[in-house]
Amino acid sequence: MKKFWVLFSLFILPLVFYIFLSKGIYKYSNLPILTEHVLDVSEFTQQNVSFENQLSVVCFLGNNIDTGKGSLFNLNQTIYKRYYLKPFFQIVAILPEGTQDEYEKAIEELSVYTDISNWHFVYLNEAEIHHLFSSLNTPFQLNSNLYSSNAYIVDMDLRLRGRKDDEDIEGGKLYGYNMKRISVLKNKMKDDIAIIYYQLKKSAEKEKRRKREI
Repeated sequence: MKKFWVLFSLFILPLVFYIFLSKGIYKYSNLPILTEHVLDVSEFTQQNVSFENQLSVVCFLGNNIDTGKGSLFNLNQTIYKRYYLKPFFQIVAILPEGTQDEYEKAIEELSVYTDISNWHFVYLNEAEIHHLFSSLNTPFQLNSNLYSSNAYIVDMDLRLRGRKDDEDIEGGKLYGYNMKRISVLKNKMKDDIAIIYYQLKKSAEKEKRRKREI
């Protein structure tokens, strides 16, 4: 019996652990693409802001400052502060023209406690906001205030990323992350952004190996 447990600990247990770890890594290393060819925000503004070659969290905060400010601060505390020092990361807030004065106060308040250099605030007219939002190709709509309760992940290649097997959603497809629910931002969006960074790391390692073999 003693010999059995020695063999189990030396050979069988590591094998079981490896299989478990491999399955976990496989699941962890894939975050589905839900929409190809999202429009680049640079098409609508003269500001030096683009989705291309960036990992962007995109939100539509609308013209109701109370609702927009709440979502802004939730994203900042839960997502931005976790990732703003990571390469390529940015949050792009799409705001209606005419709300500059109201949002400037919120942005100033935000900057007291946060380095907001990777926050970008883009003011567009109503038609431009609808056009950009439609390119995400989600089942959602902006409300009458041009607000969406969800934040969206757009990768470097202008693709909307999300989930196809989310257990909390009928049909499984998670297109956006509810900014009003801290638990969703913390337990889903934060993890899904981590998956993309995992993919980037693995791609970089693969490219290094390829160059060494040349």
